[in-house]
Amino acid sequence: MIIEPYPFGKTLLKGAPHLFLMFCLVGCLFYPPTAAAEPVLCIEYHDFWPFYTRGTDGHMTGFAYEMVTEALGRIGVEACWESYPWSRAQARVKAGEADALVTVPTPERLRYAVTHPDPIYMKGHDIFTYAAHPKLELIKSIKSIDDIHKAGLTVITYQGNGWNDKNIRSRGIKTYDAPKLKSVWMMLANHRGDIIIEWAGAVWPLVEEAGLDGKLVEVGVSLDPTPFHLLIGKGSSFVGILSRFNEVLKEMRADGTMDEIMGRYVRRR
Repeated sequence: MIIEPYPFGKTLLKGAPHLFLMFCLVGCLFYPPTAAAEPVLCIEYHDFWPFYTRGTDGHMTGFAYEMVTEALGRIGVEACWESYPWSRAQARVKAGEADALVTVPTPERLRYAVTHPDPIYMKGHDIFTYAAHPKLELIKSIKSIDDIHKAGLTVITYQGNGWNDKNIRSRGIKTYDAPKLKSVWMMLANHRGDIIIEWAGAVWPLVEEAGLDGKLVEVGVSLDPTPFHLLIGKGSSFVGILSRFNEVLKEMRADGTMDEIMGRYVRRR
């Protein structure tokens, strides 16, 4: 090996290609190539409080978001949540542009997605009426949607409520529409109809916000609960996690995690 002077006080190594290669190998040992990033499960959603929503600070919240994130974390899967209008969110999973949805496994959705046996959550359709309704005992005895029709009761809902259109209005039950969900509670308090059918988990904060506390009654009747699942597109590389995901859901129910998460978001009376 020959070391010769180099301009500006530096030295130059000559005749030592093997030494140069050794330096390169040592450098690789100390600075290994960056490992390939683990794939991330992309879940599409539309804001639906308190299931899943993104706050003004950019952070995701919601009990379904927490339940799914916790279950995925236990099996070592990282998820990202991307917000789109609901029709586009579903279209992206259908087209293979995203991996998953957290929603109801309808026959249409199951044409392009697969899911797990046990629901993440069962969303009830709970009946409310106004305080001191003259038919309160009759309302409390309702067992099915047909009983609503037989009793001649009217239903207050909001414009665009697809569940109501499919299950209530289509059966000939008289329905009054409010322009938005917040308005239905004032209509019921003013006796503009007999009952409202909504999920109790999100009701009472809206009732209190409207100043109607004490004017409305949850009668203790729930109709046709709707199951929410994780749906993964058939072309996604994550389809294989669903069996383990379902087992983790069972573990979370058994160890109290589900109740703990739900308690942070839902208050019933």
